[in-house]
Amino acid sequence: MLNKVVIFGVGLIGGSFARALKQAGMVGSVVGMGRSAASLARAQELGIIDVIGSDMGQAMQGADLVLLAAPVAQTEAILSALAPHLQPGTVVTDAGSTKSDVVAAAQRALGAKLAQFVPGHPIAGRETNGPDAAIADLYVGKKVVLTPLPENSAADVETVAAAWRACHAIIHRLSAEEHDKVFAAVSHLPHLLAYALVDDIANKPHADLLFQYAASGFRDFTRIAGSSPEMWRDISLANQTALLTELDAYLAQLTGLRARLAAGDGAALEGIYSNAQRARHQWISAIEAAEQPPAQDQAE
Repeated sequence: MLNKVVIFGVGLIGGSFARALKQAGMVGSVVGMGRSAASLARAQELGIIDVIGSDMGQAMQGADLVLLAAPVAQTEAILSALAPHLQPGTVVTDAGSTKSDVVAAAQRALGAKLAQFVPGHPIAGRETNGPDAAIADLYVGKKVVLTPLPENSAADVETVAAAWRACHAIIHRLSAEEHDKVFAAVSHLPHLLAYALVDDIANKPHADLLFQYAASGFRDFTRIAGSSPEMWRDISLANQTALLTELDAYLAQLTGLRARLAAGDGAALEGIYSNAQRARHQWISAIEAAEQPPAQDQAE
Protein backbone atom coordinates (compact mmCIF):
# COMPACT_ATOMS: atom_id res chain seq x y z
CA MET A 1 0.00 0.00 0.00
CA LEU A 2 1.34 3.41 -1.01
CA ASN A 3 0.02 6.06 1.33
CA LYS A 4 0.95 8.96 -0.92
CA VAL A 5 1.96 9.12 -4.58
CA VAL A 6 3.04 12.32 -6.33
CA ILE A 7 2.67 12.48 -10.10
CA PHE A 8 4.28 15.11 -12.30
CA GLY A 9 2.17 15.15 -15.45
CA VAL A 10 -1.44 14.02 -15.04
CA GLY A 11 -2.24 13.25 -18.67
CA LEU A 12 -2.49 9.89 -20.39
CA ILE A 13 0.53 8.18 -18.80
CA GLY A 14 0.47 9.67 -15.32
CA GLY A 15 -3.31 9.79 -15.15
CA SER A 16 -3.67 6.16 -16.18
CA PHE A 17 -1.08 5.16 -13.56
CA ALA A 18 -3.10 6.96 -10.89
CA ARG A 19 -6.38 5.44 -12.07
CA ALA A 20 -4.90 1.93 -12.08
CA LEU A 21 -3.43 2.28 -8.59
CA LYS A 22 -6.73 3.59 -7.26
CA GLN A 23 -8.67 0.78 -8.92
CA ALA A 24 -6.28 -1.74 -7.33
CA GLY A 25 -6.72 -0.11 -3.90
CA MET A 26 -2.97 0.44 -3.76
CA VAL A 27 -2.81 4.15 -2.97
CA GLY A 28 -4.21 6.37 -0.26
CA SER A 29 -3.74 9.79 -1.82
CA VAL A 30 -2.52 11.05 -5.21
CA VAL A 31 -1.03 14.52 -5.53
CA GLY A 32 -0.85 15.99 -9.02
CA MET A 33 1.85 18.41 -10.15
CA GLY A 34 2.28 20.05 -13.54
CA ARG A 35 2.56 23.14 -15.71
CA SER A 36 -1.10 23.38 -16.69
CA ALA A 37 -3.56 24.52 -14.03
CA ALA A 38 -6.41 23.52 -16.35
CA SER A 39 -5.09 19.95 -16.71
CA LEU A 40 -4.62 19.63 -12.96
CA ALA A 41 -8.12 20.91 -12.29
CA ARG A 42 -9.56 18.52 -14.85
CA ALA A 43 -7.63 15.60 -13.35
CA GLN A 44 -9.03 16.43 -9.92
CA GLU A 45 -12.53 16.80 -11.35
CA LEU A 46 -12.22 13.34 -12.93
CA GLY A 47 -10.99 11.80 -9.68
CA ILE A 48 -7.56 11.00 -11.09
CA ILE A 49 -5.81 13.00 -8.39
CA ASP A 50 -6.98 13.91 -4.92
CA VAL A 51 -4.89 17.02 -4.37
CA ILE A 52 -3.40 19.65 -6.68
CA GLY A 53 0.14 20.28 -5.54
CA SER A 54 1.00 23.96 -5.36
CA ASP A 55 4.02 23.79 -3.06
CA MET A 56 6.87 21.37 -3.81
CA GLY A 57 7.87 20.87 -0.18
CA GLN A 58 4.32 20.15 0.90
CA ALA A 59 3.69 17.84 -2.05
CA MET A 60 6.81 15.78 -1.32
CA GLN A 61 6.18 15.57 2.43
CA GLY A 62 5.53 11.93 3.32
CA ALA A 63 5.48 10.73 -0.31
CA ASP A 64 6.16 7.03 -0.81
CA LEU A 65 6.52 7.18 -4.59
CA VAL A 66 7.00 9.95 -7.15
CA LEU A 67 6.34 9.40 -10.87
CA LEU A 68 7.65 11.77 -13.52
CA ALA A 69 5.24 11.48 -16.45
CA ALA A 70 6.20 14.75 -18.13
CA PRO A 71 8.10 15.12 -21.44
CA VAL A 72 11.68 13.89 -21.04
CA ALA A 73 13.15 17.35 -21.66
CA GLN A 74 11.59 18.47 -18.35
CA THR A 75 13.18 15.66 -16.32
CA GLU A 76 16.23 17.52 -15.03
CA ALA A 77 14.28 20.63 -14.06
CA ILE A 78 11.71 18.59 -12.13
CA LEU A 79 14.34 16.50 -10.36
CA SER A 80 16.32 19.62 -9.47
CA ALA A 81 13.20 21.22 -7.99
CA LEU A 82 12.24 18.21 -5.91
CA ALA A 83 15.76 17.21 -4.81
CA PRO A 84 15.90 19.52 -1.75
CA HIS A 85 12.59 18.08 -0.56
CA LEU A 86 13.38 14.42 -1.29
CA GLN A 87 13.13 12.57 2.01
CA PRO A 88 14.72 9.23 2.90
CA GLY A 89 12.31 6.46 2.01
CA THR A 90 10.75 8.26 -0.96
CA VAL A 91 11.36 6.50 -4.27
CA VAL A 92 11.32 8.45 -7.53
CA THR A 93 10.75 6.90 -10.95
CA ASP A 94 9.88 8.11 -14.42
CA ALA A 95 7.95 7.08 -17.51
CA GLY A 96 10.25 8.55 -20.13
CA SER A 97 10.68 6.87 -23.51
CA THR A 98 14.46 7.42 -23.39
CA LYS A 99 16.71 6.37 -20.58
CA SER A 100 20.37 7.34 -21.06
CA ASP A 101 19.56 11.05 -21.06
CA VAL A 102 17.21 10.61 -18.10
CA VAL A 103 19.91 8.84 -16.10
CA ALA A 104 22.38 11.62 -16.91
CA ALA A 105 19.82 14.23 -15.84
CA ALA A 106 19.21 12.38 -12.58
CA GLN A 107 22.92 12.19 -11.87
CA ARG A 108 23.25 15.95 -12.27
CA ALA A 109 20.08 16.88 -10.40
CA LEU A 110 20.04 14.43 -7.50
CA GLY A 111 23.69 14.01 -6.66
CA ALA A 112 23.99 12.03 -3.43
CA LYS A 113 20.28 11.15 -3.61
CA LEU A 114 20.64 9.38 -6.97
CA ALA A 115 20.05 5.98 -5.35
CA GLN A 116 16.42 6.95 -4.76
CA PHE A 117 15.75 7.27 -8.52
CA VAL A 118 14.72 4.11 -10.39
CA PRO A 119 14.37 4.77 -14.16
CA GLY A 120 11.41 3.18 -15.93
CA HIS A 121 9.40 3.19 -19.15
CA PRO A 122 5.85 1.83 -19.56
CA ILE A 123 5.35 0.49 -23.09
CA ALA A 124 1.81 1.65 -23.56
CA GLY A 125 0.00 4.61 -25.03
CA ARG A 126 -2.82 5.98 -27.11
CA GLU A 127 -2.97 8.67 -29.75
CA THR A 128 -4.96 10.91 -27.42
CA ASN A 129 -3.53 13.12 -24.67
CA GLY A 130 -4.53 14.83 -21.46
CA PRO A 131 -6.42 13.76 -18.34
CA ASP A 132 -9.51 12.79 -20.33
CA ALA A 133 -7.45 10.18 -22.17
CA ALA A 134 -6.39 8.42 -18.94
CA ILE A 135 -7.85 4.94 -18.44
CA ALA A 136 -7.38 2.45 -15.62
CA ASP A 137 -6.60 -0.51 -17.90
CA LEU A 138 -3.96 1.16 -20.11
CA TYR A 139 -1.17 -0.99 -18.67
CA VAL A 140 -2.96 -4.33 -18.42
CA GLY A 141 -0.71 -6.96 -19.97
CA LYS A 142 1.73 -4.29 -21.20
CA LYS A 143 5.48 -4.27 -20.59
CA VAL A 144 7.18 -1.82 -18.27
CA VAL A 145 10.94 -1.69 -18.73
CA LEU A 146 12.98 -0.80 -15.67
CA THR A 147 16.61 0.21 -16.11
CA PRO A 148 17.88 0.08 -12.51
CA LEU A 149 21.04 1.94 -11.53
CA PRO A 150 23.94 0.31 -9.67
CA GLU A 151 23.12 2.68 -6.81
CA ASN A 152 19.53 1.47 -6.45
CA SER A 153 18.60 -0.81 -3.58
CA ALA A 154 16.67 -3.96 -4.37
CA ALA A 155 13.87 -2.73 -2.11
CA ASP A 156 13.46 0.54 -4.04
CA VAL A 157 13.43 -1.26 -7.38
CA GLU A 158 10.79 -3.59 -5.99
CA THR A 159 8.69 -0.63 -4.82
CA VAL A 160 8.53 0.64 -8.40
CA ALA A 161 7.99 -2.84 -9.86
CA ALA A 162 5.19 -3.56 -7.38
CA ALA A 163 3.40 -0.34 -8.28
CA TRP A 164 3.46 -1.25 -11.97
CA ARG A 165 2.39 -4.83 -11.22
CA ALA A 166 -0.60 -3.34 -9.38
CA CYS A 167 -1.45 -1.79 -12.77
CA HIS A 168 -1.29 -5.36 -14.18
CA ALA A 169 1.84 -4.59 -16.19
CA ILE A 170 4.67 -7.05 -16.86
CA ILE A 171 8.10 -6.02 -15.62
CA HIS A 172 11.19 -6.29 -17.85
CA ARG A 173 14.71 -5.09 -17.20
CA LEU A 174 17.31 -3.64 -19.58
CA SER A 175 20.29 -1.38 -19.26
CA ALA A 176 19.69 2.25 -20.24
CA GLU A 177 21.87 1.85 -23.35
CA GLU A 178 20.12 -1.34 -24.44
CA HIS A 179 16.76 0.31 -23.90
CA ASP A 180 17.55 3.29 -26.10
CA LYS A 181 18.90 1.16 -28.96
CA VAL A 182 15.88 -1.14 -28.90
CA PHE A 183 13.28 1.61 -28.80
CA ALA A 184 15.02 3.70 -31.44
CA ALA A 185 14.27 0.81 -33.81
CA VAL A 186 10.79 -0.28 -32.79
CA SER A 187 9.21 2.91 -31.44
CA HIS A 188 11.05 6.13 -32.15
CA LEU A 189 11.73 5.43 -35.84
CA PRO A 190 8.09 4.38 -36.54
CA HIS A 191 6.85 7.60 -34.96
CA LEU A 192 9.28 9.65 -37.05
CA LEU A 193 8.10 7.86 -40.21
CA ALA A 194 4.42 8.35 -39.40
CA TYR A 195 4.87 12.05 -38.73
CA ALA A 196 6.94 12.44 -41.90
CA LEU A 197 4.36 10.74 -44.11
CA VAL A 198 1.40 12.76 -42.81
CA ASP A 199 3.40 15.98 -43.03
CA ASP A 200 4.37 15.15 -46.62
CA ILE A 201 0.76 14.48 -47.62
CA ALA A 202 -0.50 17.58 -45.78
CA ASN A 203 1.96 19.82 -47.64
CA LYS A 204 0.97 18.65 -51.12
CA PRO A 205 -1.19 21.06 -53.15
CA HIS A 206 -3.88 18.40 -53.52
CA ALA A 207 -3.79 17.29 -49.87
CA ASP A 208 -7.56 17.50 -49.48
CA LEU A 209 -8.05 15.07 -52.34
CA LEU A 210 -5.46 12.66 -50.95
CA PHE A 211 -6.93 12.66 -47.45
CA GLN A 212 -10.40 12.15 -48.96
CA TYR A 213 -9.35 8.77 -50.31
CA ALA A 214 -7.00 7.71 -47.51
CA ALA A 215 -8.53 4.60 -45.94
CA SER A 216 -7.74 2.03 -43.26
CA GLY A 217 -4.19 1.27 -44.38
CA PHE A 218 -3.18 4.92 -44.18
CA ARG A 219 -5.06 5.34 -40.90
CA ASP A 220 -3.35 2.34 -39.30
CA PHE A 221 0.13 3.30 -40.51
CA THR A 222 -0.20 6.89 -39.34
CA ARG A 223 -2.18 6.41 -36.10
CA ILE A 224 0.82 7.29 -33.95
CA ALA A 225 1.20 10.64 -35.71
CA GLY A 226 -1.72 11.72 -33.54
CA SER A 227 0.54 11.60 -30.47
CA SER A 228 1.93 14.63 -28.65
CA PRO A 229 4.34 16.56 -30.93
CA GLU A 230 6.12 18.07 -27.92
CA MET A 231 6.72 14.67 -26.36
CA TRP A 232 8.03 13.15 -29.58
CA ARG A 233 10.22 16.15 -30.34
CA ASP A 234 11.88 15.61 -26.96
CA ILE A 235 12.20 11.85 -27.46
CA SER A 236 13.71 12.26 -30.93
CA LEU A 237 16.35 14.70 -29.70
CA ALA A 238 17.05 12.79 -26.50
CA ASN A 239 17.74 9.56 -28.42
CA GLN A 240 19.36 11.32 -31.36
CA THR A 241 22.37 9.02 -31.83
CA ALA A 242 20.48 5.73 -31.78
CA LEU A 243 17.64 7.17 -33.85
CA LEU A 244 20.04 8.47 -36.53
CA THR A 245 21.58 5.00 -36.74
CA GLU A 246 18.19 3.41 -37.32
CA LEU A 247 17.13 6.13 -39.75
CA ASP A 248 20.28 5.63 -41.83
CA ALA A 249 19.61 1.88 -41.97
CA TYR A 250 16.03 2.53 -43.05
CA LEU A 251 17.14 5.00 -45.72
CA ALA A 252 19.47 2.29 -47.08
CA GLN A 253 16.53 -0.12 -47.16
CA LEU A 254 14.40 2.42 -49.04
CA THR A 255 17.23 3.07 -51.50
CA GLY A 256 17.44 -0.66 -52.18
CA LEU A 257 13.69 -0.91 -52.64
CA ARG A 258 13.70 2.03 -55.02
CA ALA A 259 16.43 0.44 -57.13
CA ARG A 260 14.47 -2.81 -57.39
CA LEU A 261 11.28 -0.95 -58.23
CA ALA A 262 13.05 1.14 -60.89
CA ALA A 263 14.51 -2.03 -62.37
CA GLY A 264 11.11 -3.71 -62.43
CA ASP A 265 12.52 -6.54 -60.30
CA GLY A 266 9.26 -8.06 -59.11
CA ALA A 267 10.91 -11.17 -57.68
CA ALA A 268 13.18 -9.12 -55.42
CA LEU A 269 10.29 -6.95 -54.25
CA GLU A 270 8.18 -10.00 -53.49
CA GLY A 271 11.05 -11.54 -51.57
CA ILE A 272 11.32 -8.48 -49.31
CA TYR A 273 7.56 -8.31 -48.86
CA SER A 274 7.38 -12.04 -48.06
CA ASN A 275 10.16 -11.84 -45.51
CA ALA A 276 8.43 -8.89 -43.84
CA GLN A 277 5.11 -10.74 -43.84
CA ARG A 278 6.65 -13.84 -42.21
CA ALA A 279 8.41 -11.76 -39.58
CA ARG A 280 5.23 -9.88 -38.74
CA HIS A 281 3.17 -13.08 -38.50
CA GLN A 282 5.77 -14.57 -36.14
CA TRP A 283 5.76 -11.43 -34.04
CA ILE A 284 1.96 -11.39 -33.76
CA SER A 285 1.92 -15.11 -32.90
CA ALA A 286 4.45 -14.50 -30.13
CA ILE A 287 2.31 -11.68 -28.73
CA GLU A 288 -0.80 -13.87 -28.76
CA ALA A 289 1.08 -16.72 -27.07
CA ALA A 290 2.16 -14.37 -24.29
CA GLU A 291 -1.27 -12.86 -23.63
CA GLN A 292 -1.35 -14.42 -20.19
CA PRO A 293 1.18 -12.51 -18.02
CA PRO A 294 3.82 -14.77 -16.42
CA ALA A 295 3.89 -15.09 -12.66
CA GLN A 296 7.34 -13.60 -12.31
CA ASP A 297 9.28 -10.74 -13.85
CA GLN A 298 11.01 -11.29 -17.15
CA ALA A 299 14.67 -10.42 -17.61
CA GLU A 300 16.06 -9.46 -21.00
